[in-house]
Amino acid sequence: MAAKPAPVVAELGRPETPEETAARKARNSHNHRARQTTRNLVYALLASLVVVLVIVLAVPRSNEALERDVDVAAVAEQAQAGSDQPLAVPELPDGWSANAAELRRSETDGVTAWYTGYVTPENEYLGMHQGLDANPTWVAGLLARTLATGTVELDGVDWTVYDNRESPEDLGNARYGLTTEAGGTTFVLVGTATDAEFATMAAALTPTIQAQQ
Repeated sequence: MAAKPAPVVAELGRPETPEETAARKARNSHNHRARQTTRNLVYALLASLVVVLVIVLAVPRSNEALERDVDVAAVAEQAQAGSDQPLAVPELPDGWSANAAELRRSETDGVTAWYTGYVTPENEYLGMHQGLDANPTWVAGLLARTLATGTVELDGVDWTVYDNRESPEDLGNARYGLTTEAGGTTFVLVGTATDAEFATMAAALTPTIQAQQ
């Protein structure tokens, strides 16, 4: 029985040589392995996404904003040991919440200050800094080295005003500020709160300020 002739390959117009057959099979094997590797990578990626989705769905979440509510009076009582001057604990109306309270020491000018940060009823920021034996450099740093724009009397206390709300520069939280001195203490109020909220904070500090005058 005669041997069956090799099939003609369309691309070549003739039968393959043994070398061409071996090269074709090697190429097909390589392509198969490459496709298999790509599929494995896709499957691995999908599996990873499924694991991440399961973790996200499994973690309990709250619809309430995660805001700290710091007990300023309790922190001040503990921090008072580090100060000879009474630390201010302003009594504020409902709607205010403190998210920070600590005794800080500036590395640049050596000033120790009692700091409390608040979220106002208008959801703005207002920080109270009570500098103990403060200096002008410390004050200027808190106010982004801006210039005073006037003065105002609030609850019998004279405050220097730093109104930078119309400034085109990005001054961070130093959009508005108030400063006053009492004895060896300098009070600096700074933030994005409204005039009325600054006045509320200033009035809440009046007892502490008058006690140090």
